[in-house]
Amino acid sequence: MFEFAARMSCRTSLLRGVRPLLGLFTPSSAAPVGRFRRFVGAGMVCLLAVVMLGATPDSRFEKMGHEMICTCGCGQVLLECNHVGCPVSPVMISELHSGIDAGGTDTSIFNWFETKYGATVLAAPIRGGFDNVAWIAPMAVFLLATIGTGFLVKMWSARSAQRRAVSAAGPVLGGDAVRERIRRETEY
Repeated sequence: MFEFAARMSCRTSLLRGVRPLLGLFTPSSAAPVGRFRRFVGAGMVCLLAVVMLGATPDSRFEKMGHEMICTCGCGQVLLECNHVGCPVSPVMISELHSGIDAGGTDTSIFNWFETKYGATVLAAPIRGGFDNVAWIAPMAVFLLATIGTGFLVKMWSARSAQRRAVSAAGPVLGGDAVRERIRRETEY
């Protein structure tokens, strides 16, 4: 009997420690909020992992190297310059490495290259200031040309409809008198 009492006391003390934990797994009104927080947390971890996947210095070097043009006159992307013995691309590549290793931002490195080699070193203009015109102007010209073409087509169709209305009205009255007047005015 003593063993039975000892077993019961162990079981009851065991249940006393487990009962509060059982409340975590039972459905309640607060359960959807907890699930939502877990899903949000998991989503944030996944988003952070995806964002940080490409954050290596090598990927930054590749990205920036493909946004610049070699200034040797070949017109190729800096990292794609395939001239044998090109005197310019190895120097530019080492300068790009040193700029990245020094901790410069992309914009500051691009600005440094632009001041040293000129604006032709950039494959695409940097956004900001007057360079925004290079991004906005082609889209604005395309939009205005599309609107102008639509307006021109509408104007032509209105003229065509007006001509059809006049020709549907019938022959011009006094046609013989007009012809006689034209004949007299064109005689020598």
